[in-house]
Amino acid sequence: MDIRSRLNEALKTAMREKDAARLSTLRLINAAIKDRDIAARSEGEEVTVSDGEILAILGKMVKQRHESARAYEEGGRLELAEKERAEVGVIEDFLPRQLSDDETARAVEKAIDEVGAETIRDIGKVMGVLKSRYAGQMDFGKVGPMVKARLG
Repeated sequence: MDIRSRLNEALKTAMREKDAARLSTLRLINAAIKDRDIAARSEGEEVTVSDGEILAILGKMVKQRHESARAYEEGGRLELAEKERAEVGVIEDFLPRQLSDDETARAVEKAIDEVGAETIRDIGKVMGVLKSRYAGQMDFGKVGPMVKARLG
């Protein structure tokens, strides 16, 4: 079952169970995906976004909520930080399992070997391979410096 179908089923279930918090987050996810669908149509691309793009959207949403939770904690708004973390939990239900540090390191090595990267100038090629293959499975904010250290 593709991600869009899983989201729609989860939305229906949340409505039936009257789970307001989960329903709210699922609606936010749907809205973000529909925004991307509309943007793709206006650019003359395919009508609906792919699962890979949906994974990227979800990954971005998780990152935003982690940053918001951190900011709320620093501001002493613990109830809002907790709400952000709850949303992260719902979003992560639709993301694939995150790779461990060892698996990430192996994936980076494999990508470097595949593209024949030798210098720091090849980071873009390596990151492109990793993003296409492991969208939603690794934190690219951490992977970028790892690739740079390996090639630098």
